[in-house]
Amino acid sequence: MIRSFVLTAAIAMIAGMAHAEEPIIGNWKTASGETAAIAPCGGGYCVTLKTGKYSGRKIGTLAGTGGSYAGEITDPAADKTYSGSGKISGNSLKMQGCVLKILCKTQTWTRL
Repeated sequence: MIRSFVLTAAIAMIAGMAHAEEPIIGNWKTASGETAAIAPCGGGYCVTLKTGKYSGRKIGTLAGTGGSYAGEITDPAADKTYSGSGKISGNSLKMQGCVLKILCKTQTWTRL
């Protein structure tokens, strides 16, 4: 009886971990005040603007787990794509885009 209880609890815990969302998934307020949605796509995560002048435009793809992500970020105003990364700390997401890994710009986004 105890064995079946432990087995059931272990299976429930593993199933819960398998369905746990990555902390990056959700809606974020960007540095410019727009809303960006980050959702699973193609084995990683797509960043799509939901509000503002470029609403509906995909501005990035990231891959990673556990709060650290890397990929590409596009500046929609300049239509230029940069190597990018994101790191989550609580309800903040530090997004960074770099040219040649030397010239970098960082923005802090807030979870909505």
